[in-house]
Amino acid sequence: MTKRTLPWGYQDVFEGQQPSWELHPDTLAVRAGLSRSGFGETGEALYLTSGFTYDNAEMAESAFMEETDHHLYSRFSNPTVAMFEQRLAAIEGAEACFATATGMSAMFSSVACLVKSGDRVVASASMFSSCYVVLTEILPSWGVTTVLVEGNDEAAWAAALQEPTKVVFIESPSNPLMEIVDIAMVSKLAHAEGIDATVIVDNVMASPVMQKPLALGADVVFYSATKHIDGQGRVLGGAILGTRDYIKNSVLPFTRHTGQSMSAFNAWVMLKSLETLTLRVERMNQTALKVAEFLSTHPKVESVSYPFLPGAKNYETSIKQMGGGGSTIGIKVVGGKAEAFAFANALTVIDISNNLGDSKSLITHPASTTHKRLGPEVQAKMGVTPNLLRLSVGLEHPSDLIADLKAALA
Repeated sequence: MTKRTLPWGYQDVFEGQQPSWELHPDTLAVRAGLSRSGFGETGEALYLTSGFTYDNAEMAESAFMEETDHHLYSRFSNPTVAMFEQRLAAIEGAEACFATATGMSAMFSSVACLVKSGDRVVASASMFSSCYVVLTEILPSWGVTTVLVEGNDEAAWAAALQEPTKVVFIESPSNPLMEIVDIAMVSKLAHAEGIDATVIVDNVMASPVMQKPLALGADVVFYSATKHIDGQGRVLGGAILGTRDYIKNSVLPFTRHTGQSMSAFNAWVMLKSLETLTLRVERMNQTALKVAEFLSTHPKVESVSYPFLPGAKNYETSIKQMGGGGSTIGIKVVGGKAEAFAFANALTVIDISNNLGDSKSLITHPASTTHKRLGPEVQAKMGVTPNLLRLSVGLEHPSDLIADLKAALA
């Protein structure tokens, strides 16, 4: 029989004898989820197959009835994808994971699998534009109500949760201004007697290295794996993590029919990326803080949004729930759109691109790119002004990035 590990069914992360101690996430990033073939390969195997065969018709029937462990179809599960899911779940400290084709498919599926007409979603007001469209346009067309909460005020969140709520959606830090929400505080409110909403956290900007939402009380965490997890600008992907019950009984029945699954090739690329995730993210965070400190003192910079800058908005909450401030900085230059464009165009090391979490430093103008869909009124509410630029700090030496920024500002 073909060996199979279901995305929701694993217990151990090693083949063979298990270590007698609890392994560090950095070790799990290299070793977790290994499923070697009979050849005993050291590198993870890439299973480029759409389907799987059965010894007989009875075995096929048994597999589809979930009486037999056997991969059915790569849209449902695939050995390479399963390795990625298990490894990421081990790093995150989650019971189970489902890998998706993109980060937005992870976002949409994590929420859509739970709600129906008449349900209510409460969400943090600052978020990525596509998340905003899903919550305020697509879900309302299904009859789902979305209520947005501004800021990190406990009373505001408590008031929003007075009515029956199915899902609480938090993006913290937010894209692009790195706004912070106290995940533990909101989770406690959402799980209070008589409420019991499912708390879903978009942890893209922090990465699993710098923030563990499940440990803070959240129920579900999702990623655009395109960002820090791949982190090298190669492939698209997403991931949803939570309990086995949530993945098996909510996510999988939704995704197996709507087709958001990750490709085996992309999972194989990201498996190798996980091995260096901590090294890359820690370096990016160290450099980002140095860059943010430099920018915060420059006379041509109006303001800098970075959670770990002393005096930053919700600084105490940031250092309480995050291991680092992230690799992204919001920069408002003195002036307007023309000055922001001139600054970006003058950079020589940093590229203009709307991606983030990459090994290469990238800058974009959110109002005209990533958040253009929202229009001026919503942009203004989010603080996405014409003079705002989003800088994603990569792996270049900090001295070169600061020199590039200094010359461009001059």
